[in-house]
Amino acid sequence: MPLELLEGWRLAVGTLTVFPVRPPRRVDRHTARTAVLVAPTAAVLLGGTMGVVGFVGRALGLPALVSGFLAVGVLALGTRCLHLDGLSDTVDGLAASYDRARALEVMKSGTAGPAGVVALVIVIGVQATALSALMVTPAGAVLASLAVVVSRAALVICCARGVPSARPGGLGEVYAGSLPRTFATVVWLLAGLALAAVCEWAGLPLWRGVLAAALALAVVALLLRRVVTRIGGVTGDVFGAAIELALASLLVALA
Repeated sequence: MPLELLEGWRLAVGTLTVFPVRPPRRVDRHTARTAVLVAPTAAVLLGGTMGVVGFVGRALGLPALVSGFLAVGVLALGTRCLHLDGLSDTVDGLAASYDRARALEVMKSGTAGPAGVVALVIVIGVQATALSALMVTPAGAVLASLAVVVSRAALVICCARGVPSARPGGLGEVYAGSLPRTFATVVWLLAGLALAAVCEWAGLPLWRGVLAAALALAVVALLLRRVVTRIGGVTGDVFGAAIELALASLLVALA
């Protein structure tokens, strides 16, 4: 594996999952760009673990929603709740004030407010409910696992050129604008093709996979439009929010 690709993969796994890996020797824009591109591969083991837990729960006779919530819990633990925290902080910041500085201050505080808590309840509930419907069969569990992998491709949209960082010195500054838009387009085309192929294998129509990818892409684009308008760009919290919203959209479309 080329050194730059290995360093980017280590950064992606170390940042997006709890799995222990050797940290990259340096984190610059080149490493960040590679990490964003390989982010979906970093979630393969996590998505597979979630799928197994959810399907085993159903096989053991647990109620569908219990299995769905257990699967979401595995994802939360496997990411140190990092993405859920980003979702909560982003919603709190957007709900706090129309003043850009105040919104960024609220997002940076890390304290969950009412808006953030409501967002977490809704998104987690939607994910768990959709997962409970998908994980009735092994094929559905595989499809759910793939949705977890594809949801990480939300990062390529957040880091495409033309999407600015909201503030200097933050996580978003290293990653923002690091990817050509062509790369983002190719990644999502491949995501749509992968979802369509697995949908056909699972006995679902091809268009369900394409629809799922299109819906997730649209939701992430709307989020980015909102944060760029309100706070001037992306932050690390926005990355987490984009992943969680993309996953919810994918699961709803597939279920």
